[in-house]
Amino acid sequence: MPFDFKKFMLRISAILIFSLAILIYVFPIYGKIDLALIQPWIDQFGHFTERNNWYLVHLNHKVFKQLLIAVYLSFFVLWLASFKIEKLRPQRWLYGYMFVVSILSTALIGILKSQSAHACPWDMTEQTATGFIWNFTATHGHCFPGGHASTGFALITGFFVFRLVQPKRAWFYLIAGLLLGFMMGWGQMMRGAHFLSHNLWTGWIILCFNTALYAYFYKFFEQQKQSTLSKDISALPSDD
Repeated sequence: MPFDFKKFMLRISAILIFSLAILIYVFPIYGKIDLALIQPWIDQFGHFTERNNWYLVHLNHKVFKQLLIAVYLSFFVLWLASFKIEKLRPQRWLYGYMFVVSILSTALIGILKSQSAHACPWDMTEQTATGFIWNFTATHGHCFPGGHASTGFALITGFFVFRLVQPKRAWFYLIAGLLLGFMMGWGQMMRGAHFLSHNLWTGWIILCFNTALYAYFYKFFEQQKQSTLSKDISALPSDD
């Protein structure tokens, strides 16, 4: 069945609108769900007990991030290699797009985060004589959306890159991006660096950003698909 671009865009646009409504009305920042889910990681005085946890700091925050950066850099290497290796040349545009858009996705979150007035949870608890209270007027800022989770969610780019030429690979990137983004964001939530809503917004923004770019560059993806099909047909054995 041929790929219906308009139907695809309508579906993903509906998903974005529906998920936006959920974010606003079900997962508001500093809302009841945010506070309830972060509560298990706070002691009675408002201290985040896992803030300096070795696994969360070194494995989740450093190692996983470095591994994913290596994955994105591998596409840049493949793009460079395509100028020398004939076998890689047909995929050159896809490799370049994957690298650039993945990096731009994380950069976009970083820019938004740098301009944000939202404080991190660990800067919002104030100890009292009997426990702690939440200070929702904290002005430390620069904590929304979730920057660390963006490294994982950026893998969603692969869903759009390989959607036409390698559907199974595309779905792998989508699922892996959602799982890793959520996992990395949850680790930061346990440390007190972010609320769940921060990370959910990160995933939504990256998906929205990728959708917009995919719509703009779709003709190039279609050309890539036709080029791949032509190459596959030419590789078939002749009847002569």
